[in-house]
Amino acid sequence: MNRWTLAIVGVAIAVTVRFKPDTTYWKPDTTFKKPGATHERIEVPVRGAANAVSYVANAVSYVVSGFSQTVSVVSGFSQTVAAQAPSKQAVVETSAGTFVIDLTPDTAPATTAYFMKQAQEGAYDGTTFHRMVKYGMVQGGDPLTKDPSKRALYGTGGLNVLKAESRAPKMTRGSVAAVLVPGRPDSAGAQFFVVVVDQPGLDGQYTVFGHVSEGMEVVQKISETPVDDKGVATERVEIRRLAVRDTPPPTPEPFSVETVQELALYRAVLDTSAGPITIELFPEKAPMHVRQFLRLAQLGVYDGMAFHRVAPGFVIQTGSLSSRSVPLTEKQNKVVHPLQPEFNDTKHVKGIVSMARGDDPGSATTSFFICTGTSNALDGQYTAFGRVVAGTAAVDAIESSPRNGETPLARIELKTVRVERQEGKR
Repeated sequence: MNRWTLAIVGVAIAVTVRFKPDTTYWKPDTTFKKPGATHERIEVPVRGAANAVSYVANAVSYVVSGFSQTVSVVSGFSQTVAAQAPSKQAVVETSAGTFVIDLTPDTAPATTAYFMKQAQEGAYDGTTFHRMVKYGMVQGGDPLTKDPSKRALYGTGGLNVLKAESRAPKMTRGSVAAVLVPGRPDSAGAQFFVVVVDQPGLDGQYTVFGHVSEGMEVVQKISETPVDDKGVATERVEIRRLAVRDTPPPTPEPFSVETVQELALYRAVLDTSAGPITIELFPEKAPMHVRQFLRLAQLGVYDGMAFHRVAPGFVIQTGSLSSRSVPLTEKQNKVVHPLQPEFNDTKHVKGIVSMARGDDPGSATTSFFICTGTSNALDGQYTAFGRVVAGTAAVDAIESSPRNGETPLARIELKTVRVERQEGKR
């Protein structure tokens, strides 16, 4: 009986500071494992980021033996997608969350068309991501993974369907590529993998047919799934539904078109562990800051933060990205940028809300403070953009919280910042 098995090993990890990598990503032994006479697997230990470069030349290895010689290799998809308009996306709904792939039929028409055909037939629904390297890559699409009893065969199904297409010159973060049998360029099929970070060791080796445009944090989360000593997931991360859609038109960022008068209709409610704090905004004084503050709030950038600084009689401060309980999503990260100052004549008295910054006047991004006393030294040096109109008791409670210096001893939550439109206000 012919059997064969695939193993992704040795992915070079280029971890950025947003991640928290382990020092070891995979701990298999270096010997051949021979579970049966018909197949064998080579497993190479993957070390931490500092040593990953030594594995670049052989970043991904597959070992296949005893495979069926009767599997046909077909093509004929190249004319199916290339002429289609508009562009297409794949929405991948998983048990860990949803991510979106921008498909690229111009670079891989046959591979893209086959992927779309499989998706439209529901072939991916109920399959799993069965192999992953933490913060490196995730692999899925094997039809055998629908059946938990076939776990020993995961990675062997759905291949040997497509003729070879061009290899991507670069394998960058979010690239979606077809899995191949080693030494067999005409072996792509249903299986695919997504890289979590740039993988220069894979450049020029695989056919990339898409890029993740939304939800990379979900892909990263999937890569954190526990695996056994063979690198196979010990928990099921299921693709509940994989659907193809027309790429929707781009949507403008929140609060990008409102006039100053329209911005004045909104206020922000800080939901804190000490109680709600309502802020009236000053778009006539600092229109860019108000617009950006509302945008960050609407997109959830402030959700799960903390008040990290308490200076009685001076300020309470929150909005630091380092205080977030979870990292920003790709979409959230894109809207964070430095703001040019809009210093104005607003006096920094108790209740005034103002933007924090570094030494550079143009370095403000997300952090802001609420004055708990009069601070004339801040006037004309920091951009005031609002004031507290309700919730002074919560401000006072935060100000009186136990602390070490200016650092609270217990976490003071900024759960969310809710944007409210004041109906009837003109």
